[in-house]
Parts: sequence; structure tokens; C-alpha cells
Amino acid sequence: MTTLMVQGTTSDAGKSTLVTALCRWATRQGVAVVPFKPQNMALNSAVTADGGEIGRAQAVQAQAAFLEPHTDMNPVLLKPNSDTGAQVIIHGRAVTSMNAVAYHDYKAIAMKAVLASHERLSAAYPLVMVEGAGSPAEINLRAGDIANMGFAEAVDCPVLLIADINRGGVFAHLVGTLELLSPSEQARVKGFIINRFRGDIALLQPGLDWLEERTGKPVVGVLPYVMDLHLEAEDGIDQRQTDKAEQVLKVLVPVLPRISNHTDFDPLRLHPQVDLQFVGPGQAIPAADLIILPGSKSVRSDLAYLRANGWDTAISRHLRYGGKVLGICGGLQMLGEQVHDPLGLEGVPGSSAGLSLLAFATTLEAEKQLRNVRGRLALEDAEVSGYEIHAGVTTGAALENAAVHLDDGRCDGAQSVDGQVFGTYLHGLFESPAASAALLRWAGLSDVQEVDYHGLRERDIERLADLVEKHLDTDLLRQLCGI
Repeated sequence: MTTLMVQGTTSDAGKSTLVTALCRWATRQGVAVVPFKPQNMALNSAVTADGGEIGRAQAVQAQAAFLEPHTDMNPVLLKPNSDTGAQVIIHGRAVTSMNAVAYHDYKAIAMKAVLASHERLSAAYPLVMVEGAGSPAEINLRAGDIANMGFAEAVDCPVLLIADINRGGVFAHLVGTLELLSPSEQARVKGFIINRFRGDIALLQPGLDWLEERTGKPVVGVLPYVMDLHLEAEDGIDQRQTDKAEQVLKVLVPVLPRISNHTDFDPLRLHPQVDLQFVGPGQAIPAADLIILPGSKSVRSDLAYLRANGWDTAISRHLRYGGKVLGICGGLQMLGEQVHDPLGLEGVPGSSAGLSLLAFATTLEAEKQLRNVRGRLALEDAEVSGYEIHAGVTTGAALENAAVHLDDGRCDGAQSVDGQVFGTYLHGLFESPAASAALLRWAGLSDVQEVDYHGLRERDIERLADLVEKHLDTDLLRQLCGI
């Protein structure tokens, strides 16, 4: 049984991508590997086979390891619901919400959940591939750490340190991070990986030689910058576009402060016939074919933000001119007449007026609904699969005209009588080729090209494993992985 951990000098250094790559690379070596992230902070999440909730990045890593996602892969998930607080999810279930100071004291309890999950995975798999969080050199967070070196020390595992050269200052990042670690933590670092390099490696070689001489640790390799690589982002919104056809459908997504599961839109961003734009604060909503209201971790406050930006007026104008509006999860709830939060789950208890585009109301309840589902859209009877992650219970007359008919006999969401407004609780619906094509035709695109989103993701996971083989010291990796 072996555990190997990847830590980064900064957020977005490439930890998630490298763990994904190493999981697929290890399977090529004939090793049963499982991904693991002790603590994740993200609003992009996935529903697991055992009915819980984990970070979306770990679900992608599970695919790389040819596994179904499981709550043990990410035992602690923090979902921010304000600038200073978050919902705390342990082993896939929301247990409480607390501010950052209170969570600092709670970490001793969270660590027990982390170690229990790691113990179960270690007993079931010969290799556990671990992703750290942020940077191990955050001095203010070192006490009671469960996400980086605190975990590595607890389970006695080696660490690889990755840094993003595209940010600049890569040698300062690596040496500085190492210097801020304790002697025992420094000894755990078995090598460095430099990520997103562009140019002639010969020009970098003097720096690599200096780094190895300065630290006494090897450079495991330098990974190149890959322009068109796509993996679902752990948190930040990816706004890159692929090359588009001459005739495209224009789709707009307002970026709300607590936008969640924005990976819903990755299939659209990658679709050759869709021009997807995210509209930020202070920006006007331009003319478009389709406006999508995304998921939200704080629906009432995001509704207020939407109105403060004048986007409610823009949506009304968009509908008057014949445009279409789609709401997903929290976006669905916004389409209704009222959103009630009697328990104060998302802030101060109370109610907020919705956009009144569909005749229903939503009441937030303490028990979150988590399930993977399959069914058919009311549009074209198209096959769809996805997942539900929501605390709201929605009731009202509009639900009689359902948006989705699920295989378990339930109906989901609603659509307006005039066919301009469509709302569903299903995340991931654009990942289903038939459902995506039906929705794009509904929004006004003719002759839709079907795109295999899962195939695209699988292709890029394979490309990542190829990069490991080509650019990293695989002999050292085999030694660290116990292969």
C-alpha cells in the first residue's frame, strides 16, 4: 500500500491536472489507483455512487482511474456561501455551516473523517494518489492543517511539489515554499515538477540545474503548456472558446457571486456552434438567443445581485424579443414567484420575490437532495442524464408542465406555456448529446452538430497520461508509487 501526494506552490498550479494524469498513467502500469483529496473548497461538485457530494475535480480523477466517484475520495468539502463562511460537507453530507474562524477549531474533527477515508481507501487500493489544496506554505493556516503537510505527516507519505511557470517567478515559488516548511516536511518533498512551460527547454536548463543544486532535490520534469487541453475547473470559470462555425447560437450566462457548478456550461463552451459568454458585474446583457441562469449556493442574495445589475430587466426585454431562458437548479428557483428560506440556511431567514416567469415557489429545507438521475426531456423526448444537488423543494401549478420525465417516475422542473422558459434541477444536462442537441434546437439553432463531451474529456485524460510518459522521470515515479 502506497500513498503519493501532489502539493502546489499556489492555487491553480496544476495539482488537479497532475493527479488526473498520474491516475491514468498508473492504470497503464496495471496498478489499481484511487484519487483522494482530504479537503476541498469549491462550488463545483458531483454526486457519488454512494449518494454523497464531492468536489468535481475528484469525480474527473475517478474517471481517470476508471472508478465511480465515492465520498471517501473527498471526505471534507467546503462550499462557500459568503466571503467568510461555508457549508461543511463531511463524507458527502452537509453537517453544518460556519465561519472561517470556527472552522479552524473544527479541523481536528474533520481530520478524523479524512484519516478514516484514507484508511478505507488504503485497504482497498495499492496506490492512493492525493491532491493537496492551495499551498503548504500558508503560515496562517499551518496549525491543525489537514489539507497539505498536516495530512502528509499524519500518514507518512512522500510529496511532489508542482509550480506554474506561466505565472512567473517559478524558482522563487519552489524555493520559497520549501524554505517555509519544517525540516521533516522538507524531507517529504521528493522532487519538483514545473508546469505550463512554453519555449526551448535548453533556455530553462540552467535554472533547473541551479534548483537541484540549491535544494538537493530532483526536478522530476517540466510539463508543457497545452493550449487546447480541457479538464473541468475545480473552481475558477474557464472562458476559453474553441474555434466556432460561421453561424453560431449566442448563449449568455450571468456570473453570480455564488455561482455553483458552472462546469454545466463547459460542453457549450466547447461546442463548435455555440458562442458562450459569461456576463460579469456591471456589464449589460447584450442581444442573445439564450440566457441561462446558473446554479447558486445563495439563491436569495444572488437574486438581489441580479436585480442590482439590472439583469432582471434585460431578461424581460430578451423574452419580449422572442429569446429563450433556461434556469438550472438555483437558476430554476429564481424563475419562480418566491424563494423562502425560513431556517436561514443561506443567510437571514426570510423570503425573496423571484422573477415570476413560472408559477411555482421554492422553500429551502435542511436536508439536501443528492441523486444521479436519468430520464427524458419534454423537448423531443431526448434522453438525458445528470445529477441533482439542491436543498430547495419546489411546488406550484407550473410543475404540471414538466421539463424532464425521470426514469424513477418523478417529474422535474417546468416549462412555460409559450415555450420560451425552461427550468430544471438537473446539472450536467448538456453532457448528454441528445439532450444538448434538443435544447440547442429549442433555443434556435438548426442543423445541430452532436458533440461527445465525455469522449472529449476521455481524450484529454489520455493526452495527460502521454505527457507524463514523455516529460516526467517515470523511473522515479514508479519508485514513489511502489510500482
